[in-house]
Amino acid sequence: MRLTTQGRFAVAAMLDIALRARSGPVALAAISARQKVSVSYLEQMFSKLRRSGLVESTRGPGGGYSLGRNAETISVADIIAAIEQPGGPSHTREAAESEAALGDLSMTADLWAALNARMMVHLQGISLRSLVNEQLAKGVSVDAAPAKAKHAVYAKPPAPRIPRDVPNSVFALGSRMITAR
Repeated sequence: MRLTTQGRFAVAAMLDIALRARSGPVALAAISARQKVSVSYLEQMFSKLRRSGLVESTRGPGGGYSLGRNAETISVADIIAAIEQPGGPSHTREAAESEAALGDLSMTADLWAALNARMMVHLQGISLRSLVNEQLAKGVSVDAAPAKAKHAVYAKPPAPRIPRDVPNSVFALGSRMITAR
């Protein structure tokens, strides 16, 4: 298992969704604004998370992403494993070949394998629910409803009052001007 920046951002984004699970689907734009990550970067991550069944997507207005499973059953190791799938950007052929060469030649291969196994066990023991509880205990505020975008909509001004004795044609206006003299 590799701990990359993408894995760290994925855990943060999943935590963001879990914190707002009661409000419904969370838009990537909202996560992007809170986590300071580009939407296109999040789209790449969430396609992997969706394929792994960790999130579900809802289309249309008010759509976004929600947890695919209960937060208690999603571990940090599940999230990182979904992001660091073989064939992804961090698992290039050159990286695999260099890891294989190191494994064959390294006298410390057993050390790194044991460390990796312990790290996996530790991350399996951390659920998304426990991360949510930690954040809530720290006093992290969760906005109950997403902020509505303000549009430039103004109240329609009242229609001007039109007097009833106004002439309705040029001829009526002319005859009124003649009679007013």
